[in-house]
Amino acid sequence: MPLRPARAYTKYSGPPYTRKEYVKTNPPSKVVKMVMGTVKDDYEYELSLLAREKVQIRANALEAARVASNKYMQNMAGKDKYLLLINVYPHQILRENPILCTTHADRWQEGMRRAFGKPIGRAARVEDGKPIIIIRTYSEHVETAKEALKRAKDKLPKKYTIEVKKLEKVAA
Repeated sequence: MPLRPARAYTKYSGPPYTRKEYVKTNPPSKVVKMVMGTVKDDYEYELSLLAREKVQIRANALEAARVASNKYMQNMAGKDKYLLLINVYPHQILRENPILCTTHADRWQEGMRRAFGKPIGRAARVEDGKPIIIIRTYSEHVETAKEALKRAKDKLPKKYTIEVKKLEKVAA
């Protein structure tokens, strides 16, 4: 049975559904890594991909954004010239109550009776202004990081902005 399109899950209301102990089949998160690149403390700039409105991002869209931005940074800047962080985690469990649309479907289907739904995936709930992806890099790779975040932005639903911030040097 085909799944619903992702736009059916971008808006949300009500309390989050995150209690995994009550879910019979707990769908795994598709986000493989949350930290990529090299962890250092001497980066000069921090670029953030900020949500402009309240949105729910599916785990597979978050993974696609991570892969696109990390691959571009790795190819253009090199592995040891950046740190990429995924700042949200897909806790929300998405459910679907599939409806049959075939001949004699009324004999097999319950309709809205027991319509709690089966778990089909996960999503991250993001508030307005919250950073989704953060890239720390040096001054010569700021434009590369902007392009990487633009590529990640294309994989995600709704609208986002890129914020560039110069990091302060910590005196030891």
